[in-house]
Order: sequence, then structure tokens, then C-alpha cells
Amino acid sequence: MHKYIARRLLYSIPGLFGITIIIFFALRILPGDPLAVLYGDGGRGNLTAADITEIKHQLGLDHSLVYQYGDWMKDVFTGKMGESFWRGDSVSEMIIRRGPLTAEIAVIAVLVSWLVGLPVGIIGAVRQNGIADYLSRIFTIVFLAVPSFWVAILVVVISLLAFDYRPPLGIIQLWENPVSNMQIVLAPGIVLGLATSAYIARMARTTLLEVIRDDYVRTARAKGLSERTVVLRHALRNALLPVITLSGVLFGLLLGGSVAVEAAFTVPGLGSALIQAFTERDFVVVQNLVLLYGVIFVFVNLSIDLAYAWLDPRIRYN
Repeated sequence: MHKYIARRLLYSIPGLFGITIIIFFALRILPGDPLAVLYGDGGRGNLTAADITEIKHQLGLDHSLVYQYGDWMKDVFTGKMGESFWRGDSVSEMIIRRGPLTAEIAVIAVLVSWLVGLPVGIIGAVRQNGIADYLSRIFTIVFLAVPSFWVAILVVVISLLAFDYRPPLGIIQLWENPVSNMQIVLAPGIVLGLATSAYIARMARTTLLEVIRDDYVRTARAKGLSERTVVLRHALRNALLPVITLSGVLFGLLLGGSVAVEAAFTVPGLGSALIQAFTERDFVVVQNLVLLYGVIFVFVNLSIDLAYAWLDPRIRYN
């Protein structure tokens, strides 16, 4: 097992290196002038050549691309991760402050997707072509079709107009004030969870329909076991493998893809910080956040692979 984990981590190094190369050079070939973002088109015109040279030196833009890349890697390996061009905030401090909110939203969304999507998928498979199955299909189609940010805006509007409720603003961590923290992250987590539950429901229904036709499931029924025992104890365990894989992918996507929902609920998470950094051409922030998402994906995928052995004893890692 330890050799397998070490081998997987070694295999992930080229992928992470490729991510750093792509995002580093992609940001520098995008159209637009960073100084125009900082000073405005008119303000940049008032700068002298000496001023522009000094500003680029302060921002580290006067060095070659190879030097800039090496300087970024040095900051990553030392844990400093640099500072924002425009606000001077430390990227590592930004991640520490904003990251927990985005992580909480993603975890809540995954839990809600399982609590809602898994039962819907099981019912749809067990009652195939019945009324319950048709209702489960309608559920999945609705939440697949309706954008999550639209649901988020609807929830915000209804909460404000009907109940005059406004969630707390700002960054409030769970260990500082659990109640206020939950008021910030619970609603966006539920909205994203309902959206992702449709994917979980469809995957659970499809895989369970395949598994319940296998020989060992028919053998379990022939032994006189109840249908509930056959489904929950025998068929479901193997049917969960693709569902877990999908959940891991969704968790990674939720960490970086909850931008619109965070904006609708005014949650100051990493998604909002990433979009703002893209708008401002803040290279340092974008580079480090994208790299962070890449590292998270690697460890999430590794955790999923290790969970396979627990769910299916036939799987062994050497």
C-alpha cells in the first residue's frame, strides 16, 4: 500500500509541473496590460518611461520568463506563495482566510448530494419504469437543467423579501462563531448540493441497474434474503465505486467552480478571489490558486483509489 501511494504521488509530479507551465505562460500571453489595470488607460499614459521601468521592477515583470517562473517556484516551495500585485495581500494568508469557507461549502454540497441523490438513484433502480422511477428522472432532469446560480439568486431574493433575512457579511470562521459561519456557508452548500445530487442520482441508478443483474445478486435472492438486504448489503456496495469516483471529481470542481453561487450569496471564498484575480490580471494570485486546485485534485483522486479497496476487497494495491 505504501509503495502504491508513493508511486501515485511520483506520477502526479509531471502533471502538476505541466499545470504550472500552462498557467504561467497562458497568463502572460493573454491580451491586456497589467499596468493599465492598475492605473487605468489614462493614468498609464501619464507615466514616464522611468516610472514604468520602476513599477515593472517592483512587480518582477522586468526579468525573463524563465527567471519569473523560477522565482514563483521558489516561493511555492518555501510556502510564501508571493503577494497580490494590486492589494499587497499575501496569497498564503488569503488561502488560510478564504479557503475554509470554500471547503465548507464543497463538503456540505457533497454531503447533500449523497443524502439526496443516492436515495433517489436507488429508488429509481429498484422501482425501474415505475412511478417512483419516473419521479426520480424528473428530479434529475430539473436539477441538471436549472443553473445553480439561478437557484442561488432565487433563494437570496425569497429570503430577503419574504423573511427579511440577510446572512452575515465578511469572513467568519467556524471556530470563531459556528452559528454565523453556518449562516454564511449552509445555503450555498445546499444549493450546490442539490445541483450535484442530480449527477449522483443518475450515476447511482445506472450502476445499480447493472449490478442487480449480476449472478451473485441472483444467488443472494435465491438464498431467501429480503430485497432490502440484497440491495443495500450486496448490490449497493459494488455500485458505489463509480459514484465515489464521480463524487471526488465533483468535490474538486466545487472547490473551484462555486464562483457564481459564492457571488450570489456574497461569500468571500477562494472562487470569488480567483475571478477577481483573473479580472485584474493578478498573476501571482491566479497561479497559486490554480496550483492549489491541482494539488487538491491529486489527493482527492488518490483518496478515491484507496477507498476502492475498502469497498471491494478484491482490489489490492501493491
